[in-house]
Amino acid sequence: MTLTVAGHAAAALAVFLGIAYLGRWAARRVGQPGVVGEIAVGMLLGPALLGWVWPQAQPVLLPDPVIGPLRHIGHAGLVLFLVGVAHELRLDDSRLRDRAIGWTTLGTLVPSLAAGTAFAGWLVWYDRPELRGTGPALAFVLLLATTMAVSAVPVLARILADRGLTATRAGRLALTSAVLIDAVAWLLLAVVIGIAKGGAGGFATAAAVLVLGVPATTLGRRLLRTRQAERFCARLPWLVAVMLGGCVLGAAAMAESWGLTAIFGAFVVGLMIPPGSPHWDAPVRWVSTLGLWLVPVFFVTTGLRIWTGSTGIPWLVATLATALAVLSKIGGGYVFSRWGGERHAEALRLGVLLNTRGTEIVLLQAGYSAGVLTSALYLALVVMAVITTAMTGPLLSVINRYPTADVVAAPQEDQRVTTS
Repeated sequence: MTLTVAGHAAAALAVFLGIAYLGRWAARRVGQPGVVGEIAVGMLLGPALLGWVWPQAQPVLLPDPVIGPLRHIGHAGLVLFLVGVAHELRLDDSRLRDRAIGWTTLGTLVPSLAAGTAFAGWLVWYDRPELRGTGPALAFVLLLATTMAVSAVPVLARILADRGLTATRAGRLALTSAVLIDAVAWLLLAVVIGIAKGGAGGFATAAAVLVLGVPATTLGRRLLRTRQAERFCARLPWLVAVMLGGCVLGAAAMAESWGLTAIFGAFVVGLMIPPGSPHWDAPVRWVSTLGLWLVPVFFVTTGLRIWTGSTGIPWLVATLATALAVLSKIGGGYVFSRWGGERHAEALRLGVLLNTRGTEIVLLQAGYSAGVLTSALYLALVVMAVITTAMTGPLLSVINRYPTADVVAAPQEDQRVTTS
């Protein structure tokens, strides 16, 4: 890379980060999580201008020698950020003893998977080439079912903290259910990518890696819990953070070489980190925060790639996807939570909270890269993710207007991974 290209890339990086800051600021001004502003500005507004409305400007402002390194930076930021997300996907045994956890999880997982399957079936029947990727039909159906079912744990955690709901019953139930649902979603994504990239052989590879990943994760966590490892981490936390970042990037590259997604490698490393350790939490937080600041570059570069040559957003598909997503999550969560013994307002609040999907774009990107999603369908599902996340705050405000139990703000717990 020449000095001129490096300077151009550095200037573009500064602009991307500035745009992300403005997006976060605008989102907070209207009471939304920062990630909503980042996605809206980074994925939809800026890239739409350069990739669709004014495509002649892109080769001048962002030529290939410049956009290439930026894509690598955004990709690295994504996997570094996901280490913190995976580290948060842990459960306390006391949380799982609550009978309502099972009902809430089933209520938002099963109807959403069914809605995604029905949506995929409709797209196959609709038979529009711009909405059907080149991947196998099974991968297509599984991916759409997963995108309907996923709940964004880090975004949900931030919403709960901002509203003082983290320690309430609704907050605890929603966050625990979201962790369980996301664990299923990320496993399904690994299967989808395996099928898309290698058919039956890819499925076998994905299954083998998943089976071997469980004992590997357990072994890694035990090694990192030893006194020697804890002592080293306490003495040299910055060095540990650098080593952790290198391990994450290496695991991501290894996962891709096996025909899986880099996301899987980042998650394996994140799950290896011992939970509840004050020594390990700091390096994980530093690595994830660095990734959080670089993730907007991922949004912008991905958006430019999607919008280039795209005919725009298929609004009929986006509307149907949004309607199915809302009905399956809020409706299913409400009905099953009521069966589990929750009161009317609490059941409705749980469905609204679990309807948050801000980080679903990560799954969509993996599906698009594997050829399962087209650019048009990708954009429609991004719109769905933004709308369902943005409606969480206003709906909670409406519910809280009525006298209900468990709505008083509780002391906020520390949130190690944020998305604002």
